[in-house]
Amino acid sequence: MYRSIILLLIAFLIAPSLAFAGSGDASFGFWTIINILGALAFFIYGMKMMSEGIQRAAGSQMRKILRTMTRNRFLGVFTGFLITALVQSSSATTVMTVSFVNAGLISLIESAGVMMGANIGTTVTGWIIAILGFKVKLSAYSIPLFAVGVPMLFSKVGKRKYWGEFLIGFAILFLGLSYLKNAVPDLGTEALAFIEGWSQFGIFSRILFVMVGALITVIVQSSSAAMAITLTLVYAGWLPLDVAAAMVLGENIGTTITAELASLIGNTQSKRSARIHSLFNVIGVCWMVLLLPHVIEFLTTFVENFTSLFESNAKIKTADLNATQTMNTYILAAFHTTFNILNVALLIGFVPWLIKMAIKTVPDKAGEDSIDKLKFINAANRTPELATVELQQEVSRYGEITTRMLGFSKQLLNSTDEKEMLTLISKLKKYEDITDKFEKEITEYITNLSDKEMTHKTSIRLRSFFNICNDMERIGDIFYQFAKTMESKINRKIYFLPEQRNQLNELFAIVERSFEEMNFNLNLTTYDDASLTKCYDLEEETNVQRNSMRKYNREHLGKDNYDVNAAMVFTNLFSSLERIGDHIVNINESVAGEI
Repeated sequence: MYRSIILLLIAFLIAPSLAFAGSGDASFGFWTIINILGALAFFIYGMKMMSEGIQRAAGSQMRKILRTMTRNRFLGVFTGFLITALVQSSSATTVMTVSFVNAGLISLIESAGVMMGANIGTTVTGWIIAILGFKVKLSAYSIPLFAVGVPMLFSKVGKRKYWGEFLIGFAILFLGLSYLKNAVPDLGTEALAFIEGWSQFGIFSRILFVMVGALITVIVQSSSAAMAITLTLVYAGWLPLDVAAAMVLGENIGTTITAELASLIGNTQSKRSARIHSLFNVIGVCWMVLLLPHVIEFLTTFVENFTSLFESNAKIKTADLNATQTMNTYILAAFHTTFNILNVALLIGFVPWLIKMAIKTVPDKAGEDSIDKLKFINAANRTPELATVELQQEVSRYGEITTRMLGFSKQLLNSTDEKEMLTLISKLKKYEDITDKFEKEITEYITNLSDKEMTHKTSIRLRSFFNICNDMERIGDIFYQFAKTMESKINRKIYFLPEQRNQLNELFAIVERSFEEMNFNLNLTTYDDASLTKCYDLEEETNVQRNSMRKYNREHLGKDNYDVNAAMVFTNLFSSLERIGDHIVNINESVAGEI
């Protein structure tokens, strides 16, 4: 909560020095560099805070959009554009997409469309900077935003607080952009000639500046921040238009590093999704590098004619002393948008080929689908809101693995082959170890997330996952106890009467239906849709069957043909199955948010 207030104080402290730095002193020294870096840091922090604020405030709605509006690649493009335009970060969209692919919620072909749309959506930032950043005194608009946003931070209503973060992030972004513009001094003619000298080698110069743009983006970890730097340098007269355009192409390559990094510790599908993004951007840059001079020439004519028409119709003429540089910022923003739209239009028909190339460059990893390893979550630095998506898939898988123990136990009860029975006992021991491992790793992951800021709803959901894992682990323990009891029965040569075995099988059938209901709830798109009616009905059936078995046991104890040791084993087994039913009820209640 207080980080925004601290940043606000820092802003007022450094504002005078930044204003002084840009007040006409053309010298370029250490203090100028510090001012530029500080302004850039302000811009990046504001964008990060704004993006995180809106993700927390409207994250569930955006995730719902991402899930439901990606049925085909064309709809996916629109979805990617919409989400990126909202959060003002293509990196946030691509990381979210990689997470969904990692969790198996969307396919590679659906993710490709979202990635393409994110590239178009990120061009909105360039237009905001070009239109407002150099024509409007943005710092004057920051103060009212702080006036509205700071009180919202102290609200007890979670969403209002996060919308406050969004507004403050926007204000800090404006301040950072304003300071960045003022911090960049006028460049001497010798230095400008040096840069222009490097731009005289045709396509080789373009490739060089593409690499420079990619490097800047990798360093600042934000294509929007890299675009802000490029536009600022163009406005200050540091960069010729063709050099800046080549750098913008490089920024499109540099931004792919975010998705690649996000996928490093994901599964193979998430790595392939990130690779599709990289292939798409690299291929686009390759063909645009060849056509760059012609495209810039066309856009220069188009933007100048359009601007003249607009100014003529509005009967106003710009009085900006940096009219040429301002026009260049418009042309650069137009180039950024044109390139990404054309690249999507050209490559959207080749998505199947991109997927084939991604599969070829990211082959299946041996042992990735191993039953004893987590599949969807890892040590990645996810926001709690994104982590819940992958956690839900992992917990669902945990339920399916635990359900297998029911099948092994039923098979163990009905088997007459001692060798097969010992193999099943060994399997149940192995799966009990897996359930212990899963519970430990998932709860550790949840504990690490609990230190991060999150919405109240996300906090409740994480607590549900925590409780579910505890009950899953207990179910694994009970199944292992079931196996140990059966092992003792084998060693002691104890045999059940047909009626005892039949009653246990009847109880198994009820518990099996309970597991089916549990897995159905765990696989729901949203836990809010969970219903407990069937769960409680099955619990009642379990209790009725258990009571019937208890009564049968009491009535037959003491009879000549009724073995006391078999009766004790019988009691132990049906009690174990009934306790498993209780834990299944706990899991369903956790899904529904009632625990």
